[in-house]
Amino acid sequence: MKPHKVAIITGAGQGIGLEIARKLLETGSTVILNDIEKGLTDEAVASLSRMGKGSVLGCPGDSASEQVIAELMDLAMHHFGKVDQVVANAGITLFGSFLDYSRSDFMEVMRVNQAGTFFLTQAASRIMKDQESGGAILLTSSVTAHQSHENLAAYAMSKSAIEMLAKNLVLELAPFGIRINTIAPGATLTERTTSDPDYAATWSRLTPLGRPAMTGDIAEAASFLLSDAARHITGQTLIVDGGWTSISPSPYA
Repeated sequence: MKPHKVAIITGAGQGIGLEIARKLLETGSTVILNDIEKGLTDEAVASLSRMGKGSVLGCPGDSASEQVIAELMDLAMHHFGKVDQVVANAGITLFGSFLDYSRSDFMEVMRVNQAGTFFLTQAASRIMKDQESGGAILLTSSVTAHQSHENLAAYAMSKSAIEMLAKNLVLELAPFGIRINTIAPGATLTERTTSDPDYAATWSRLTPLGRPAMTGDIAEAASFLLSDAARHITGQTLIVDGGWTSISPSPYA
């Protein structure tokens, strides 16, 4: 029987992260999931555990903090002895006009999106190197790293940096059999976006394929990049946006 892979996923209490966790369970991985909110973490663990597909552990807290990153690695090594897959999905979006954007908002976006991703990747890579069996790392970017979107200058900057991180780390991680890629979702129906009653209609009109993504669309792509089927893919960004970046109409137009 093929041994289970062990996956760590941040920002997985709901939305895209939770759906990626569900997909990885379906494909045979053991999952350790994180969300900054303990309630969402506990709910996600309970929901996924009812699938009966494999082990699920939760680790709530700020995934950009050194302590929580260490806890995630310790959980994986204590319970399962390895780390095979990592999804750095946690991130925040703080909208604001460039001319009025505050230093505090800027620093928080960079702390969570860039530093959190960087140091989670670093911690996981150290383990993958030592265990000598390689691994797969997936970073979460955004279409805003590729096309201009009003009031998201800091967020777009942080996501573009994440894509360059994956590309740059090919040099340092490939010798250890560690693959690293990035996924860039476009408009996606999640708990957050559906709170806007016009979101689905707006993005259905703007998206060439006629609808925004479902979380399952993103999870399918993520699962592929983490799987052995993508064993010769590293340093790449996969955009999943129904074609929006090809034409890029603004929702504000």
